[in-house]
Amino acid sequence: RDWRAQRVWLLGASTGIGAALATALLTRGARVAVSARRAQLLEQVIAPFDARQCCALPLDVRDADSVARAEQALSATWGGYDLVVVLAGDYQSHILAEFNLASARHILDTNLGGVYNVLAAVVPRLRAARAGGLVLVSSVAGYRGLPRSLVYGPSKAALNNLAEALYLELKDDNVAVSLVNPGFVRTPLTAHNPFPMPAIIEAPAAAEAI
Repeated sequence: RDWRAQRVWLLGASTGIGAALATALLTRGARVAVSARRAQLLEQVIAPFDARQCCALPLDVRDADSVARAEQALSATWGGYDLVVVLAGDYQSHILAEFNLASARHILDTNLGGVYNVLAAVVPRLRAARAGGLVLVSSVAGYRGLPRSLVYGPSKAALNNLAEALYLELKDDNVAVSLVNPGFVRTPLTAHNPFPMPAIIEAPAAAEAI
């Protein structure tokens, strides 16, 4: 409940839910590191806040080496972290009539492969500390097959399964695992949806709920 002593690393925080969550946590006094591919957007997210409270670590979750380098830099600066939140992901509509294998592989590499790259970098330090937590941000789309979701949905279903497996592996190490499954949130990704989105909420409201 008190975020003032917490060191939080948000991966996928340049826009949308991630950017809103960074703002919410910084407002509550947490120390926040933000990561994503676009450095300029990351700097805009943290610009209103004290530079001693936050930092930007540009990376591409699809590149395991860039994630590892960022983790090492953050650990050297902060001496570790208390919470790692993996929001990085991509979305494209996929239907069989227009199926594109390269696009499908990109989504899987980002939404699932990227999470494994983060886990490889952070889990050893969290286990060694026997403290802290992991948060995987998935989607309600992972719970059942949906139209236009041949790739995005399965990538999120895998995250739901992965979070449950991580919980079983890490509970004895005193490392918490949380799974967040948003519904429709107004972000740059959902702006391209050509269909009605029931109960859609704004990114700051999603951040408050998280």
